[in-house]
Amino acid sequence: MRRERSCPRVAAVRRRLAANCLWPVLALLLAGCQAPGPGAADVDAAGVPELTELRGTGDLGLVIERATGSVLVVDTTAHKTLGRIEGLGDLSHASVVYSRDARYGFVFGRDGGLTKVDLLTRRIVNRTLQSGNSIGGAISQDGRFVAVSNYQPGGVKVFDSGTLEQVMDIPAHYTTALGEPARSKTVGLVDAPGNQFVFSLFDADQVWTLDMASPAREITRYPAGRAPYDALISPDGRYYIAGLFGQDGLSLLDLWNPELGVSEILPGYGKGEQKLPVYKMPHLEGWAIAGGRAFVPAVGHHQVLVANMADWALEDRIPVQGQPVFVMASPDNRQIWVSFAHPGNDVVQVIDTRSRQVIRTLEPGKAVLHMEFSPRGEEVWVSARDSNRITVYSTRSLEPVATLEAEKPSGIFFTSRAHTLGL
Repeated sequence: MRRERSCPRVAAVRRRLAANCLWPVLALLLAGCQAPGPGAADVDAAGVPELTELRGTGDLGLVIERATGSVLVVDTTAHKTLGRIEGLGDLSHASVVYSRDARYGFVFGRDGGLTKVDLLTRRIVNRTLQSGNSIGGAISQDGRFVAVSNYQPGGVKVFDSGTLEQVMDIPAHYTTALGEPARSKTVGLVDAPGNQFVFSLFDADQVWTLDMASPAREITRYPAGRAPYDALISPDGRYYIAGLFGQDGLSLLDLWNPELGVSEILPGYGKGEQKLPVYKMPHLEGWAIAGGRAFVPAVGHHQVLVANMADWALEDRIPVQGQPVFVMASPDNRQIWVSFAHPGNDVVQVIDTRSRQVIRTLEPGKAVLHMEFSPRGEEVWVSARDSNRITVYSTRSLEPVATLEAEKPSGIFFTSRAHTLGL
């Protein structure tokens, strides 16, 4: 049989084709040998997870470990801790906001630290000590800016959310009753529609708005009630409401009609009642707004106040077992969960919004500090600092369904906040 002799060029093409056909097969075989199993991740030399696992961030969150300067990354679906991020400084009073993609958390520490953390790789991306004493912050509506409110020095600083480069420094200057210049502590900082920030000046009795969308980044100042100590913004972004430490009542700014200035609502709610010592100021970010009513913690009283949002008149008072700190509504607005200041801070009470009655008193542990609802409200996570644990409750049965260990846990912040105004 005669054997044909091939042209050298034809032989080279045949060899190239054979190699090209084999490469996809070899690549698949190698991938099968090397691919991580479900939920696996590579680690670098320092033992930090590399991003090889494909997963979303919608069911993740951060838990503040206040005594150790660390945060836990938690999975709200699996009820488990994925890892710990350390080196965040003084977290004795800390809060968190999230980037629009819910991958990055911005942690505001009491020592003035602003720390950007990556929830997927579980590491610090960037960190800056931007002041001497900080009380919280917010991220702008478009996600471009992170603002921090400061006690020392008094004022607000604004940073680029990508790089943490400082964009603005806004000293909270005011003139005292004696005519002397001073700087006020800033509190109650929230984001608002129109790419605005709104905050209060505790010492100056004022509310300021900062318009990040205007070319001049205009600041507008409004006189307010005495000693605003914290604030919230309604879910629709219309009303900014500041609690007042210096008087019974609240200050309200209607952002749809800012030309009307700040008005007073619920004036004299404690009239005729003896005001009790205040062991811990209420956290107004957790105010509950449900069914057209606002459920408000009363300063110095063992009550949750109910205001009708149609005219902001006081409609009811719900007696509770202590001084409320957090008064939070479940996402379906059926329940109000209330935590308390010392010495009654080992319990949580649940109020039914229809009957306005306490329907259950729970005991999550010693020194309850914070609560957070799962995004759709089927569960609520409760931190107990002195019991070193977090208890997860079913909002239907009001029974515990899981517990997680944590080192002196305080704030709990889920990534669903990335898509919620004012949080």
